[in-house]
Parts: sequence; C-alpha cells; structure tokens
Amino acid sequence: MIGGFQNIPKIPELKKRIIFTLLMLAVYRIGCMIPTPGINRTALADLFSRQQGGLLGMVDMFTGGALEQMSVMALGIMPYISASIILQLLTIVVPYLEKLKKEGEQGRKRITQYTRYGTVILSMIQGFGIAFGLERNGFVLINPLSFYFLAVLTFTAGTAFLMWLGEQITERGIGNGISLIIFSGIVARFPSGAFNAFRMVEARQMSPFAMVLIVVFMVLVVGFIVFMERGQRRIPVQYAKRIIGRKMYGGASTHLPLKINSAGVIPPIFASSILMFPATVAPFIGDKDIPWLEYIVNLLSWGHPIQILVYVVLIIFFCYFYTAVQYNPVDVADNMKKNGGFIPGIRAGKNTAEYIDRVLTRLTLSGAIYVSAVCVLPILLTRYFNIPFSFGGTALLIVVGVAMDTSTQIESHMLTRHYEGFMKKGFGRVR
Repeated sequence: MIGGFQNIPKIPELKKRIIFTLLMLAVYRIGCMIPTPGINRTALADLFSRQQGGLLGMVDMFTGGALEQMSVMALGIMPYISASIILQLLTIVVPYLEKLKKEGEQGRKRITQYTRYGTVILSMIQGFGIAFGLERNGFVLINPLSFYFLAVLTFTAGTAFLMWLGEQITERGIGNGISLIIFSGIVARFPSGAFNAFRMVEARQMSPFAMVLIVVFMVLVVGFIVFMERGQRRIPVQYAKRIIGRKMYGGASTHLPLKINSAGVIPPIFASSILMFPATVAPFIGDKDIPWLEYIVNLLSWGHPIQILVYVVLIIFFCYFYTAVQYNPVDVADNMKKNGGFIPGIRAGKNTAEYIDRVLTRLTLSGAIYVSAVCVLPILLTRYFNIPFSFGGTALLIVVGVAMDTSTQIESHMLTRHYEGFMKKGFGRVR
C-alpha cells in the first residue's frame, strides 16, 4: 500500500485530481468557520454544551461543527441528501419521473436538476426555522426582520455552494464529492473528541483502562466494517459454447458477485438525515413551549428506545430501497440469457431472475442487520453502560466506507495508467 501511495506523484492526472479534492475540502472547512452575522455566540455555545451527546450534537458532527458555530454552512449537505431521498421515492410513484430515469443520461440530468431545486427549497425551510428559533430564544443581536432575510439567504447559499462543491469534486476530483464532504466533517471532529477523552482521563472521570478498551473497541469495529464491506456472495455463471464461422466462443465459467452491503453508507446517511430534520429546528423554535413538539423531540432523543427502533427500521428500509434502485435481477437475467449465460441448475430467464432476487433479498437482510448493529451498538454502550464512545458507529461506518471507496477509485486510476503505459510499448497501438 505504501508503495502504491508513493506512485501517486508519478501520475500527473491522478495527482491533479487529489490536489483539487484536497483544496475543495479545505475551502469547505474554511467556510465552516465563517460566522453568520447578528448571533449571540456565547448563549449559542451554552445551548450546544447542554445538548452535547444528544441528537443536536449528532447533527453538529455531520456538519463538521458548522452548526455549533452557526456558520454560513450551518445546514451542511443534509438538505441535498433529503432532497435526493424525496426524488428517489417519487421516482417509484410518479410516472413522469420514472420515465425520466429510464431515458439515460439526459433523464438523470433532469432529475439532478430537480434535486437541486428541492435542496434550495428545503434549505430555505430549515433556514427560516432556525432563524425564527434563534430570534425567539434571544440569540439574535440585530433587527429580527433583517436577520430572517440574512439568515435564510446565508444558510441557503451555503448549502447550494456545498452542493456545487460536491459535484465539482465528483467530476474533477477523486471519489464521491458529497460523501467526502460528510467524511471531512466527521474526521474534523476526531481531534477534539480525542482531546476530550484524554481530558476526562486527566480529570479522573474515566480510567486509563477504560480509555484503552474504547480504542480497542474502535479498532475492532473498523476491522469488522472492512471485513463485511469486502464480503460478497459469488453466484457461479456458465456460458454456453457457440460456434461462429470457424471459431468457438464462450464455454467460460465465471461468477456474479453480490455484496453483503450493496447499499454502502447510503442507508445510515439517509436515516440520520430524516431523524436530524426535526432535531435541527426544534431546539431553536423552543420545543418546551409546544407540548406535542416536546413529546416528539423526547421520543427522538438520541438513545431513546423509540429513536433506536425508528433508526433501525429506517436503515433496513433504505438498505432494501437503495439495493432495489441499483440492482434489477430481471435485467441481469435478461443480459445473461442474451449472452448465452446461465446459472447451473437454474433455468434461464424468469427462474434465474427469481433466484437472484431471492439471494439478493437474503444478503440485503444480512447487510441491513450488520449496518444497524454497527450504528446502534455504540449508542447503547454510551446511553446504558456510560461508556463515552464519542463518534458513534454511524460516523465510523461512513468514514471507513468512504475511505475504502476513495482508495478503490485511486487504485483504478493507477491501474488504468499502468495499462496505458503497457500499451505505449506495443506495436499495434491505434493513433
């Protein structure tokens, strides 16, 4: 691996993409430090100190500390993710969007455009809710009407800029831009979390042995995530022999790889974004003054049994939903049949599609249970066993998943460069 990283500077295109990605992430981190004008930051810091370890603290972790600073990027990228969820769900029930999805590249561009519009609308709604709550609870130092306009404009512009930044990283950088933005926000909180843990040890609020156990537990969780993310079920596929002219084609044996967690880190991100939507607005609106809102916020407080149950249900739902969006067994079976492929012991066509669907359903259930366990276990340890697990399984799952995906893309770029160099030495190179 070290040798592979040493070869990165030798590939100009890859080096340029990595530098561009790092510069864009640096711009994002600088934006998280630019405050929104007109806010009493001392009182706001007291609010977040009281909410530390709750759902609002989880929201702040996903924004990389931008919400606590109430910066121009306080909403983070979550409105974009929420808009993506809504559009993907509407794709199933709205015939027009379903037709656009099947039109290829042009249809996807149109759906992406609708997602951008939805992001702006959701950002304005959330921005107004936060601005109203800040003014109502005495956090605003300027004229209320001016602050409403300024805050909504600032928060919406910050999210729109982050959305553009993520698309630029995806297109001109390396890795998925939106995932890398969330990744960098979580990683940026790691040093402060580690510092707080060491401070607890110095203050004798936690023993050094407990600190070592937490570190060992995190390493084991990371290893388990890597093991499960690499796991796959390989369905054997046999291709029949065909004679075309004087040559024989086919007759090869291969396999159809199905990952245990084919949805990746999308389910916990989607589930977290849905749970975070009310939590982002409620503390600022003043949920104590609205009984039903206070009741909902208490039920969805981080670590409450109802919140854990809803979180697990959402993760399982999005595991199945995103797998169904990405993988169509009928199309796979049809493509295999057209190319003369079949699964030994399974009739080609409909029976093959049903067999793949049955295997994929069982694998997705296993993957959903694994993702739910990783995301929920640290919450249980913190809530019911008083183990200060600062970042949570969701954060670790996102960090490890995004890091693995990005390293895979870097490796594919290096392999492409290697094959290109090999082709240059050949005699039959097409110019």
